[in-house]
Amino acid sequence: MIQTSIFWYLGAFAVALGVLIVVHEFGHYLVARWVGVKVLRFSVGFGKPLLSRRFGVDGTEWVLAAFPLGGYVKMLDEREEPVAPEDQHRAFNRLPVGRRALVVVAGPVANLLLAILIYWVLFVGGVNEIRPLLGAPPAGSAAALAGIEDGDEVRRVSDVAVATLHEFRWQLMKRIADGQPVRLEVTNQRGEIHYRTIATEALDPASLDGDFVRKLGLSPFQPKFKPIIGVVAENSVAAGAGLAAGDAVRAVDGVAISTWAQLANAIRESAEKPITLELVRGGMLRQVQVVPKGVVESGKTIGRIGIGVEDQPELRARMMVEVRLGPGDALVRAADQTWDTSIFSLRMIGRMLIGEQSWRNISGPVTIADYAGQSARLGLDHFLKFLALISISLGVLNLLPIPILDGGHLLYYFLEVIKGGSLSERAMEIGQQIGIGLLALLMAFAFFNDINRLISG
Repeated sequence: MIQTSIFWYLGAFAVALGVLIVVHEFGHYLVARWVGVKVLRFSVGFGKPLLSRRFGVDGTEWVLAAFPLGGYVKMLDEREEPVAPEDQHRAFNRLPVGRRALVVVAGPVANLLLAILIYWVLFVGGVNEIRPLLGAPPAGSAAALAGIEDGDEVRRVSDVAVATLHEFRWQLMKRIADGQPVRLEVTNQRGEIHYRTIATEALDPASLDGDFVRKLGLSPFQPKFKPIIGVVAENSVAAGAGLAAGDAVRAVDGVAISTWAQLANAIRESAEKPITLELVRGGMLRQVQVVPKGVVESGKTIGRIGIGVEDQPELRARMMVEVRLGPGDALVRAADQTWDTSIFSLRMIGRMLIGEQSWRNISGPVTIADYAGQSARLGLDHFLKFLALISISLGVLNLLPIPILDGGHLLYYFLEVIKGGSLSERAMEIGQQIGIGLLALLMAFAFFNDINRLISG
């Protein structure tokens, strides 16, 4: 079971990484061909080629290499190897600086365009999202002091309309990062409209790497699903004990329950301990003993027996909303979301550089693989949203003015324009060394954060 889970996560990570690398490098490839450069090799991955084929008029070599965390497009260039006189006009180094910049910027732009395409497809096809419904806040929390009540639905965050829980969290995060108070327009369960202002001054912007929403006393609304079993997993504890879909649980160890949350909590707290479920099946009262299997989740061992709640349409309709737009509106919305996410990412990077934001926000390949697997398990739409977000991050990262990245090459070209000529090989070599050092430092932070998350849960 664990082995299957690992392969699932690694598979989702491989698919995500493969798509992002191919799209990024294909952006470089297409524009290079468009401006007349001869492309020698298109490689997904680094190191020793595992698969290699030649296609096209120029006999471009298409390679799948051993180390998959990246890729490259190798172009004809006199700085790397001798070029035949008849091909010199097709060498990358012979291009005017503007065309070289176009080839370099095409990779990050391709990643941003991929995000727009994904969001457009999702908005046109329609996605089911959780409504921005809030639960009862803890006494004394910022949300409680603001007057938030159980079941409040958020309509606006500081005059920006929100229709889903994701949009609410996104708008909330942006305002917390700026240290702004949050003004919410909410509708309570009686249909009354209220305005609530939540103070965020005491919340450290560095806490954005954790569950910042709960630190304000905000939590998703918990619907009172009836404790009726809808799904029993094969080869699970529940299946072994004889539980079946349609069983209505009335009590756990003699304590009456009325909601699915009570049943779930009782099971979670009883890892490797026998409990007795009192249930009704076919009008008959039964007692079934189960021993929940201990599973480590977020650093804590919890109990699971392999059951899921019965679908209850009236509650699902209360909790969910479908977001569906026409092609034109979807394109505008997709472009806005990509732009908004890109700018916010740049602002967060800037805050990290000046010490206003925690470096714990940086994630490495382990965390990304974890998110890839989780989103894939939730369904195709969730995986596509994850893919769009990572594609934006990759595009923004590559535009940073760090030598060795695309943004570093753009910086060289800018200096070349200012200077009126190419930079010296020594200057570019020093820049490359600085870039490699910065990337190594970034990767060290990312791996440290990954390891820390694994240890601390």
